[in-house]
Amino acid sequence: MTATDKASSESLTSVSAVVQKRLVIIGATGMVGGYALRYALNNSTVECVTSIGRKKLGISHPKLKEVLHQSFADCSALADTLLGQDAAVYCLGTYTGSVSDAELHAITADYTIEFARVLRNSSPNSAFSFLSGKGADPTGRSRFPFARYKGEAEKALLAAGFPRVYLFRPAYIYPVLPRQEPNFSYRLLRALYPVFRLLFPNQVIRADDLGWAMVEVELRQTQERQGLVFENRDIRAMVKSQMLVRDRAA
Repeated sequence: MTATDKASSESLTSVSAVVQKRLVIIGATGMVGGYALRYALNNSTVECVTSIGRKKLGISHPKLKEVLHQSFADCSALADTLLGQDAAVYCLGTYTGSVSDAELHAITADYTIEFARVLRNSSPNSAFSFLSGKGADPTGRSRFPFARYKGEAEKALLAAGFPRVYLFRPAYIYPVLPRQEPNFSYRLLRALYPVFRLLFPNQVIRADDLGWAMVEVELRQTQERQGLVFENRDIRAMVKSQMLVRDRAA
């Protein structure tokens, strides 16, 4: 069920935020995870943020707790860290072509499923926000490995027993800040972004907007068990709705 089918972009912005929550962010040294971390740390409804990753963030904040973990193939050692968490924002991933197919599958599907297993055991009532990708195919029939592996992870998350799972499927993610692009295709997309955004707005999303949405969706109070898919257009609708709220409040 997609977020559009549920009209979630409207309902999520209409319910009030709950009291302070405890969040864990995986992949906060990455582009989207970094923005998710910044938003969570500056949000008054967030009590604390636990960042789990392989590298140090290089920042300090009274709400922030850093946990270094090198091998996501086995997350058993994180069981105590994950106790009492209200939500997870999972942004760990890699680019197609940057690693072997076996590594791509491990990072995209196996690591996600293993982390979810430990989180579910430690905090069974937590929500899970997952950075998937456009074209993710839970049926496993796609000819693109990335789509199959993301779909495999999505399917496992929905079956894991979390009360709320949010699957984000962005198309091209615009980095916002200058960076070393991973390959020629990304360098070309960045150069063409101004035109691409005008011609195909539902095929692009800013990294900061995506990070905001992945956190914001978990800070909304709901008793309903949900498994929502946010396609690129749904993410843009969430961002636009929030901008309208801010404009009315200004």
